[in-house]
Order: sequence, then structure tokens, then C-alpha cells
Amino acid sequence: QVQLVESGGGLVQAGGSLRLSCVISGRTFSSYAMGWFRQAPGKEREFVAAISWSGGSTYYADSVKGRFTISRDKAKNTVYLQMNSLKPEDTAVYYCAAESAGWTTEWADEYDYWGQGTQVTVSS
Repeated sequence: QVQLVESGGGLVQAGGSLRLSCVISGRTFSSYAMGWFRQAPGKEREFVAAISWSGGSTYYADSVKGRFTISRDKAKNTVYLQMNSLKPEDTAVYYCAAESAGWTTEWADEYDYWGQGTQVTVSS
């Protein structure tokens, strides 16, 4: 059984930064592709970023490109999302997810495991 636990969310002013962490336990982490998604109130869950099992390939939604950076530390079984230049429209619950085939993808249905989410609130 794979478990994902996110942390690092909080309240920040527009223009500020946060770093989200997602610790994975239970199975071999290094073979999984990892993704971050978010869901704002009244909206559908949307893709934010993904990283390949090797860490050599990353993929971002256009709305966060140039502001957010996804990375992974295999030794710590952790994936990160560094969020800079935050905007009020970035306010959402952020989820990390693991994809067991190792492919980076923006499609939520392709991910096998999900964390419980962490709230990010950006004030104007």
C-alpha cells in the first residue's frame, strides 16, 4: 500500500512563495512518476506539474510555467513543489499523486495513488 502525505501549505500574500512537500511510503518510490494537482472551491481538479521517475523530465500547466518548480529527492522519498510569485488564483487544495508506470501525464485518471491534500491560500 502506497501512502502520500503532503505538507507545506498555508496562507501567503500575493507575490510570496511556498514549498510543498509530499512524502511517499509503502513501495518503491523511485519507479513512480509524480504529479501535483489542485482544486479550488467550486472548480474541477486541475493539473499543475509532473516529474518523471528519473527526475529528468518535467511538465507544467501553462498557468504555472515559470513560477512553479517540481523536483524529487529519491533518497528522502519526497517530491516538492516550489511555488513562487503566487497569485490569488493559485488558491486551492494541492494534491500530490503517484503514477506507477513511470510516465509523466497531466491526466488525473492515470494516477494510482493520491495524498489527502494541503490548503494553499494566497491573499491579495
